[in-house]
Amino acid sequence: MSTKPVRLVGILSIVAGLVMVVLGGVVWGVVTSQLAAEKITVPADAKFLAGDDVNGPFSAYAQADTINHHAMTASEGKTYSELGALATAATKAGDKDLAAKYTATRTTVMNGSFLRASLFTSVLSYGVCAMAIGLGLMLGLIGWALTVVAKALAPAAAEVKATV
Repeated sequence: MSTKPVRLVGILSIVAGLVMVVLGGVVWGVVTSQLAAEKITVPADAKFLAGDDVNGPFSAYAQADTINHHAMTASEGKTYSELGALATAATKAGDKDLAAKYTATRTTVMNGSFLRASLFTSVLSYGVCAMAIGLGLMLGLIGWALTVVAKALAPAAAEVKATV
């Protein structure tokens, strides 16, 4: 009986865990630097983190939530789809001014939706980074445990080998 496979899997797990932790940290840093480069500040009317620079998962979420609030306020609670239907109905009714108003508001809601999607992509990226770092730590600990087990089993394995 050999403990080499257990030791090998343990070492590979430690290496894979370290890689995951490092890459998760690097990507976290890249996302943070890209958000910070936009020089966005969470508005004063945000539900939370008002005045905070957008450079992390919580501030990005706060900014996205505030953008949604502003877009819904501008549209009087109407969604992009609803505004499109209203613009179409106004055009069919011959009210070009109302159709233009709905179309302009629809553009505002659309831009807000695009900005929110970008911010939510950052929030998601942070989540993936946190998961990679956490899984990397667990994988590293499992690898360390396997190497300890292999070391503890080595005398017994040598004894079995000697008697065979």
